[in-house]
Amino acid sequence: MSEDLIASTAANPLFREACFIDGQWISPEDAERQVVTNPANGAQIGAVPRLGAEHTRQAIEAANRAWPAWRAQTAEARGAILYRWYELMLEHEQVLARIMTIEQGKPLAESAGEIRYAASFLKWFAEEARRAYGRTIPPAKTGQQIVVIRQPIGVCAAITPWNFPSSMITRKAAAALAAGCPIVVKPASATPFSALALAALAEQAGVPTGVFNVLTGSASEIAGEMTANPIVRKISFTGSTEVGSALMRQAAGNVQKISLELGGNAPFIVFDDADLEAAVEGAIAAKFRNTGQTCVCVNRFYVQEGMYDAFIGRLKDRIEGLELGDGMNPDSDVTPLIDKAAADKVLAQIEDATAQGATLVTGGRRDPRGENYVLPTLLTEIRQSMQVMHEETFGPLVAVSRFTDEAQAIEMANDTPFGLAAYFYSENVHRVWRVAEAIEAGMIGINTGLVSNAAAPFGGVKASGLGREGASEGLDEYLETKYLLMG
Repeated sequence: MSEDLIASTAANPLFREACFIDGQWISPEDAERQVVTNPANGAQIGAVPRLGAEHTRQAIEAANRAWPAWRAQTAEARGAILYRWYELMLEHEQVLARIMTIEQGKPLAESAGEIRYAASFLKWFAEEARRAYGRTIPPAKTGQQIVVIRQPIGVCAAITPWNFPSSMITRKAAAALAAGCPIVVKPASATPFSALALAALAEQAGVPTGVFNVLTGSASEIAGEMTANPIVRKISFTGSTEVGSALMRQAAGNVQKISLELGGNAPFIVFDDADLEAAVEGAIAAKFRNTGQTCVCVNRFYVQEGMYDAFIGRLKDRIEGLELGDGMNPDSDVTPLIDKAAADKVLAQIEDATAQGATLVTGGRRDPRGENYVLPTLLTEIRQSMQVMHEETFGPLVAVSRFTDEAQAIEMANDTPFGLAAYFYSENVHRVWRVAEAIEAGMIGINTGLVSNAAAPFGGVKASGLGREGASEGLDEYLETKYLLMG
């Protein structure tokens, strides 16, 4: 790792150790400081204010003051500002990527990829802003006219996770701003600097005062104020099902609209008629992106008996060829997990599976480089009773089970309370339609291991959440429908 490169990143004007509220950079002298460390080595990279309910209220009130002027802007004007923000993100892609890698840990190339992905939401919603269409409806009586219009819902609040610290913000904020809504964002405590860098670029792009606010601090206090404050009309959360469920209960008090992108337990099914090489490459992409720390990562692999041995053999070779290292090293494919607790969870799942008879093919332990490093691991002969089949892993662990026929594969894939993403490989077009319709998930990757796209609706079913982000559906989340009857 280049210490000079890290030092220059921390000295960059986009690296901010203050919150952005009502167009001002806030760092109260009496506020506690929240230290942020590098997952690769535990070194402190900076500290941000630990704010609470009072500053959250100030941000919400600032957003409310900004709302009338922002919603009065034309869709084209709002879109122009979002597009400028998009351009600035691409101009500063490398420094934004370095900020992300030193606070989150993912490979630098993946961080750069996320910056482009995050920027794509600004571009998409810059264009989508002008498509908040209404409609006319044939009236029930002569002489009447029925018109339906859509209007911005009001002040919005967003709580975002550490695993995708830029794209989870732009996916929410771009849609809100395009619809005419101001927003208050609370980023994850582990990764605040990516969010604050976005705020600095939003300021440069001309986002008006109060329209985009970012504050760091106590999750319970900030979320508590967001759900208790009647000014907030919409909350968007990405994170665990447990926390999302609690937020949903809190939001009920003010009947706030809420969208939730929660936990996943994605299956990856390989049928006998699949393209073996394509399935293996898809498995690597779907499992090891961000070292397995994504909500749409594969958690459970199901391989049909006729393909099982060949798939395991080829996958073992690919896994053992992955380079584990610091995210700032351009040769690293897999990097440290976010913290020791995350690594402990992966190792606990491995221990549980092997204790119940699973076969450890490769990996299965910490790497000497540090407590956050877990070797890419392959387990076979997995049974449904094992923890890895029921708990979201969030790490570099591949657990493979075998199945006999299509009906059994679908039954096992749906044997979960979650339903975010699923993947399967088959060259049979009839099977493709049958299985895609039968799997209970909001997103299905068919002969591909990557499903994310700004133009597509992202979200899940069952315990994986409510609502959709991206696509035209993403704009809908921030609009209210109003029916006008003209006599």
